[in-house]
Amino acid sequence: MPIVPLYGHDRLREQFTTASERGALPASMLLHGTRGVGKQRLAIWLGQALLCSGAPPRPCGKCPQCRYTVELRHPDLQWVFPRPRLKDSDPSLEDVRDDYADAIAERVAHHGLYPPPSGSDGIFVATVRAVVRAASMSPALASRKVFIIGDAERMVSQEGSDQAANAFLKLLEEPPADTTIILTSSEPGALLPTIRSRVIAIRVAPLPERTVREFIADPLVSAQLRADNARVSVEELVETAGGAPGRLLAGSILRDAAAQARRLLDAATSRNRSLRYKAAMTQGASRARGSFTDSLNALEVLLHQVVRDATHSGNVSEASGAAKALELVERAKEQAAGNVNPQLLTAGLLRDMAALIK
Repeated sequence: MPIVPLYGHDRLREQFTTASERGALPASMLLHGTRGVGKQRLAIWLGQALLCSGAPPRPCGKCPQCRYTVELRHPDLQWVFPRPRLKDSDPSLEDVRDDYADAIAERVAHHGLYPPPSGSDGIFVATVRAVVRAASMSPALASRKVFIIGDAERMVSQEGSDQAANAFLKLLEEPPADTTIILTSSEPGALLPTIRSRVIAIRVAPLPERTVREFIADPLVSAQLRADNARVSVEELVETAGGAPGRLLAGSILRDAAAQARRLLDAATSRNRSLRYKAAMTQGASRARGSFTDSLNALEVLLHQVVRDATHSGNVSEASGAAKALELVERAKEQAAGNVNPQLLTAGLLRDMAALIK
């Protein structure tokens, strides 16, 4: 069963196609952008184009290579992403392959629609070793190999395995001639500088509203969204997505982020300073595996609603203050991509928001 098609990103697709035809496509690249914007699906599309054996423009969508890719069973397309740590403290390459085979099969069963990884999932050293080993081998079916490393900021480096880490860095810097490596990340600032310096960074922008609506209207997508959001209207789904429809697949993660965003907004509009302090302390003391950024995204949605309501009621002052608060949240999101303390960042954000929203 093929996975859901890629929606949008037409300009990037055109640029990738042109670069590939000219032989100018980077061998190692990083697709970064808002969580849920479709970076990994775009990477699979690019992998399909690179493996396609049909006539240009590629991917043709008809050749065996294309069919195998959209069914996630092409032997020369390796897709790894955060997974729970295997029970064996030193799993074999076969154990890693079996684990990912099960994980890929699960994603195929859901047509390539999946929620964000949990906070305990990671890309562990055994997986890195498996990638390096596979990259050293010849393609099995196509003329080249493609490796997709989803949520690459989850690569765990603190395991005393310098040999595996150095081998991966070497692979990024000088991949085999028949190999393309695509990393994706919603938090590029959390990537090791040694990794960022070895890849070409490409920003994946949010989707326009019409494309989000097309994604939601897809029968396979609609069936899954309705199961989790039976009473939510299409308009609410579009607003919640905010140009990144993958957010809609987050289920309880998204609901938790929305609840936290409401607590942050209530604290910012309260005259009780201790409430702002308590709200800031509810954030994790260290990076919370994307949950902090998810809360900031949800806070932006709430502030947009405040701007609309205040404008409709003629409260110019409140609308202006909420609009300026949106700028603060956007700045906080940029800072959250780096090595920051969410508690301190939240405390400063709520203090500055309180001065704008009365």
